[in-house]
Amino acid sequence: MNPIVILSIIICYFLGLFVISIFTSKGADNASFFSANKEAKWYLVAFGMIGTSLSGVTFISVPGQVGVTQWSYLQVVFGYLLGYLVVGGVLMPLYYRLNLISIYTYLEQRFGFWSYKTGAFFFLLSRSIGSAARFYLVINVLQFAVFAPLGLPFWLTVVLAISLIWLYTFKGGMKTIIWTDTLQSLFMLLSVGISIYLIADTLGQSLPQLLNSVNESAYSKIFFFDDVNSRDFFPKQFFSGMFITIVMTGLDQDLMQKNLTCKNIGEAQKNMFWFSLTLVFVNVLFMILGAALYMYAQAKGVAIPAKTDQLFPMLALQHFSPIAGIVFILGIIAATYASTDSALTALTTSFCIDMLDFNKKTDEQQKERLRLRTHIGFSVLLLVIVLLFDVYNNENLITAIFKIAGYTYGPLLGLYAFGLFTKQAVKDKAVPVVCVLSPLICWQLNTHSEAWFSGYKFGFELLIINGLITFVGLWFLRKNENQ
Repeated sequence: MNPIVILSIIICYFLGLFVISIFTSKGADNASFFSANKEAKWYLVAFGMIGTSLSGVTFISVPGQVGVTQWSYLQVVFGYLLGYLVVGGVLMPLYYRLNLISIYTYLEQRFGFWSYKTGAFFFLLSRSIGSAARFYLVINVLQFAVFAPLGLPFWLTVVLAISLIWLYTFKGGMKTIIWTDTLQSLFMLLSVGISIYLIADTLGQSLPQLLNSVNESAYSKIFFFDDVNSRDFFPKQFFSGMFITIVMTGLDQDLMQKNLTCKNIGEAQKNMFWFSLTLVFVNVLFMILGAALYMYAQAKGVAIPAKTDQLFPMLALQHFSPIAGIVFILGIIAATYASTDSALTALTTSFCIDMLDFNKKTDEQQKERLRLRTHIGFSVLLLVIVLLFDVYNNENLITAIFKIAGYTYGPLLGLYAFGLFTKQAVKDKAVPVVCVLSPLICWQLNTHSEAWFSGYKFGFELLIINGLITFVGLWFLRKNENQ
């Protein structure tokens, strides 16, 4: 693979994003940046959310895991469908009824100042660290394949990568991202589809033959009911998928901000319905790709790397044809940027609205300057976190940070559940204590689960436990009628 050729294709790709940015940011203002003036088409939002909900890490991790867990991940995906029903039927009507820009404003109306700031803080913490960690892992692949052979140091690659996001989002914000993420979702899906076709062609099979081979292989087992202690046990996976969707879509400013750009609740629910069905199909494509990768490796005598995340990049960049390698690079860029640009805009929105009391200011020029500085600030923050990851260069550390970021969604689940399903007021000033203690308790439970619970291993269901602990803590903080 010629790095110059790949770089030229990447440049053309980003020129396309900048052209979209120029057209969509004409006449843009703060309302355009935060909510796309509530004029987004539901089908564009639905399609663009595919790229936002996935990431470059998903792009390489999900296919790699097929050799270890088979298609058990689809159990989680089926749980997503139930979660999206809750998001579309319970949370979205609430957000539209209250006409929210930041979804955490609900917590102030329901509980008070400290609950509101706590919820927003947990989102800012989780999304900043999580997005930076995902970005770092994918930038490493691009550095290895493209920029290191051209002599660019890693720090300069990161600066350029984040600067590109800032340049095409700083003016139009959500109004631009609705369109750019639609394009990037298309590129990601084309990359997966073309990769499957090229693998089939290399193995001397037609697509129907490859699909039949995948279906008959040991990799395509979906449902697991045998071992309740296993992380793949169906009820654990299914209900975890449901709650993952509720918190990482319905309680996440990043994903919900896109949904809130639709004209009305009817269009937003239509978007959610079609997006959820499409996402199942997309994950099935990733499963097929994963099985095909392992079948290719076996047929060609290629050793499977110890870390399965490395399988797709290794085959695409070192064993497949140059065309397949280019398709892989474009796919991973599309998946990475579709999630990172949206995260940067959501972080800017949440900090402006939730921490800087943006809506209480009256001077529009002052508000625009404040928004611009916040956008730059979070771009710099992502840059610093990514460079710190590179300095320590410890994959175990990054894995731990991913887990920490995941734990921070539990308190949000507990807060919203308590707010929606009870009518109790709480002692607002003590809420931050409960929300800090809950993830720490879950960390201990996860660390000692095998010793304490006869070999039981927590999986995604730890999120539910986290939310439940927060809920119980809030119950003890409830005010009596006199208070």
